Amino acid sequence: MLEALDNPERGKRGALIAGTNGKGSTAAFLASILRKRGLRTALTISPHLRSYTERIQIDGRLISEADFARALSALKPVLDRVTQEAGAPTEFEILIALALSWFRDRSDRLVVEVGLGGRLDSTNMLDLGVAVITNVSEDHRQYLGDTVKQIAGEKAGIIKPGNIVITGASAEALPVIERRCREVGSRSLWRLGQELEVSLRRQGWEGLEFDLNGPGFHYEDLRTRLLGTHQAENAALAVAAAHALGDASPDSVRTGLAEVEWPGRLQLLDGRTLLDGAHNQEGMRRLAREVRKLIGDARLVVVFAAMKDKDVGAVLDELSHLQPSLVVFTRAASAGERALAPADLAAMWPHRSSVVEDAAAALRQAQAESASDAWVLGCGSLYLVGELLS
Repeated sequence: MLEALDNPERGKRGALIAGTNGKGSTAAFLASILRKRGLRTALTISPHLRSYTERIQIDGRLISEADFARALSALKPVLDRVTQEAGAPTEFEILIALALSWFRDRSDRLVVEVGLGGRLDSTNMLDLGVAVITNVSEDHRQYLGDTVKQIAGEKAGIIKPGNIVITGASAEALPVIERRCREVGSRSLWRLGQELEVSLRRQGWEGLEFDLNGPGFHYEDLRTRLLGTHQAENAALAVAAAHALGDASPDSVRTGLAEVEWPGRLQLLDGRTLLDGAHNQEGMRRLAREVRKLIGDARLVVVFAAMKDKDVGAVLDELSHLQPSLVVFTRAASAGERALAPADLAAMWPHRSSVVEDAAAALRQAQAESASDAWVLGCGSLYLVGELLS
């Protein structure tokens, strides 16, 4: 497809971002820093929350629906020819080709979030100079492997010769990434907790303040409005990527981090409602920890949905640490047949629960149940978060 489009990706610089959790936030931080540096910055993310247009952004602006339609119409002859010659492309392949074609003459830098894994992902034809692997834990095991080491091997597949590699991976995943760097001849490897050091100063409802040391750079009192201590790590990886590209300045880093908004990631809505797209065991573990830091011992009602291909039992085990007074199990209509039936979820939960098929109705029930003395948390699926935001 890209050959048929005269390879719009060639000559582009930026960062390819893989990892189990935090890819989207890291990408958003980096894109914001590069914009503040005065660079026309293209961003493509996966998945989207409410609209496919979220996947094609330039300088923080989503492609319009009209331009999306025109670009897809222009792409169709290429799709038809490639389908005849090589078989039908996947939806994700079409979206990546569409994005790169649209970005060709409109961008100075590309920030690209990997879809699934890395080694076999459609985005892996890109070599942008910087490869980021946020972290590695168990998710998508049916595609990526049964162990963290196997999954790390898939994600490390994005590392190319001469890349600067930046990672927050640890434990058994880190040696896999280090070995890949040696094998392909990466330019350097910056590891969170080693070459990159983050010191948290303050956290709360106003966001985070932290210090950061890295190869050739030092910052004190960086700030972000995003909630959750893990966002300091994501921000640190983004700052490192901007420096690796040679595109960072003190002002662009500070302003870029401070202005980022990233919907659906521990997002506070009006009143006492939180939304977060945590959908795997490690994501839910972090979410449970961060929510309790924010709300203390307050009563909590949860709205939860999940996909069939997730390790739902492990996710629910982590959710139980929040000790919700009620879980309202629902489904995201946009997930289609991939959504797990709410009744099946309820059967896996040994505590108080209810089943409401419609997500909006589930949220209304949870908010009614919470009255004025409790919090509501919607989580378990980015599809659910997108619908609740709508």
